Amino acid sequence: MSLLSISDLSITYRTAHGEMEAVSGIELEVNPGEMTAIVGESGSGKSTSAMAAIGLLPDNASIVSGTITFDGHDVTHFSQKQWRTLRGRRIGLIPQDPNNSLNPLKTIGASVEEGMAIHRQDDKESRKKRALELLERVGIDDPQRRYHQYPHELSGGMKQRVLIAAAVALEPELIIADEPTSALDVTVQKIILDLLDEMREELTMGILFITHDLAVAGDRANNIVVMEKGAVRESGVAARVLTDPQHAYSKRLLADAPSLTAPTSSQTASPVWNSTPAQQETLLEVEGLTQRFGDFTAVGDINFSVA
Repeated sequence: MSLLSISDLSITYRTAHGEMEAVSGIELEVNPGEMTAIVGESGSGKSTSAMAAIGLLPDNASIVSGTITFDGHDVTHFSQKQWRTLRGRRIGLIPQDPNNSLNPLKTIGASVEEGMAIHRQDDKESRKKRALELLERVGIDDPQRRYHQYPHELSGGMKQRVLIAAAVALEPELIIADEPTSALDVTVQKIILDLLDEMREELTMGILFITHDLAVAGDRANNIVVMEKGAVRESGVAARVLTDPQHAYSKRLLADAPSLTAPTSSQTASPVWNSTPAQQETLLEVEGLTQRFGDFTAVGDINFSVA
């Protein structure tokens, strides 16, 4: 049985210019231990579909038709009180922007513990122990120190790891990841995606992954749903969508998609320049550079030169 099933879902927004249809007739499923990716450009309706699946649509949004089923139960028209029994405990959310998603007035430890505190899980000491374990699990260095720090003291990649720790704190059955790597560089992006894969396998979580990048979806997802202008253009097993896309929009996304796979030798080959002695002179040289912030060493003994 599917963990999450969305069937024939249509959503409208009330605007100053009247009703606007955001998504129309959406169909998708997420199975336990698998990832389903919704792929599309900005305005395609992918985030609206995902927010509906966790009961976080804005006040001016209305579900006009269709059903959302979680673990066999119809949650389409749940009240906010009913949603609060699911969010955090059974459905987790990893939001889009790590720089704006953590409360700047809360320590990292408090942010990770928030869900546990809301659901009254364990006592304060047990929550702290769990938070420290999670920070270490997601690859945060020196969890004891980071626990007491604030978001502005962490890099974007570290903040994203904190958001993942907070999302999985209660070991939910479903994670909704709303473009969790779009603000990160490609190296950190791969680390975050690897971490999500590990936790999905370890906890048998289902993941609904929102992205604009078909290559990322194809690299990680079991199933792909391609959306454009609020409608599903194509869906199916990831390998089939990637190798044999049927819709013109899917073909365009695939053609435009940057790949996370290793570049070929032809891509990595250095161009041949007609170098002159002047071009080979060193323009910038750095030797033994060390930078510390208080007792923290940011870089140690760095050497490089630029011709």
